[in-house]
Amino acid sequence: MSLAQLPLVAYVAPFERAWHHRELIRAVVRRELTSRFRGSVLGPLWAVLAPLIMLLTYTVLFSMTVPQLSAGMSAIDYASGVFIGLIVFNLFSELAYRAPGLLHEHVTFVKKSIFPSETIAWVATIRAFVYGGISLAVYVALRLLTAGELPMTIFFAPLLILPFACFMLGVVWFLMALGAFTRDVAHIMVSVVPVLMFATPIFYRLDQMPSHISIWLRLNPVGDYIEMLRGVALDGVLPNPIAYVALALVSYGIFLFGYQFFMRYKSVIVDVI
Repeated sequence: MSLAQLPLVAYVAPFERAWHHRELIRAVVRRELTSRFRGSVLGPLWAVLAPLIMLLTYTVLFSMTVPQLSAGMSAIDYASGVFIGLIVFNLFSELAYRAPGLLHEHVTFVKKSIFPSETIAWVATIRAFVYGGISLAVYVALRLLTAGELPMTIFFAPLLILPFACFMLGVVWFLMALGAFTRDVAHIMVSVVPVLMFATPIFYRLDQMPSHISIWLRLNPVGDYIEMLRGVALDGVLPNPIAYVALALVSYGIFLFGYQFFMRYKSVIVDVI
């Protein structure tokens, strides 16, 4: 069944299911967040220190090696742009790597017929976005300390994060379902994600690329989110309204497709993992 043939209720069904199981999702997310740094001396402080060290490293490195990377762009701005790009791409890569094996990680729960296995995608995505949000907060804090101000367009960032979260949920549901049938999906992701990294505008900007190349790179939704977030968080430029709406619709379409794909094979998955 195509998205156009779905009944109206199907467009909100994923959110209704998530709201119905909100307490379960909240409990599992809390457990995953607290268990990540269990046993370490600094504990949750690493969630702040890791992106802080990364941003400071980029700033120092680019300040020493590339004092002027393009017209009107300082090394600090370039480092900030790379950091913002990595926030978005790291979210994508973390979930792309984890998604094929998520059902295997939680096999004891999935085997229980009453367990809503589709909520695993919500847990993984929320967990990744919490750490991504911390990284973005680190950028905001350092930008205020070094530049003394932020573009007002930064307040548009949540309107980029929401459709990106929907996009990633769709990807996770799809890869979760495929990964349940064959572990080859995880190996494919290990090969594909590094290639996608160089096809994504992290270390460069799309307008710096030749038009015959950038037209293909713009088909990458992750790259579009990087460009838009970099625009509102660093350049003070709002996204083109048409481009933003188109990207949001594509993201929601992937969200619905991933959910429908997973739910279609949900009953079979229990028997194959």
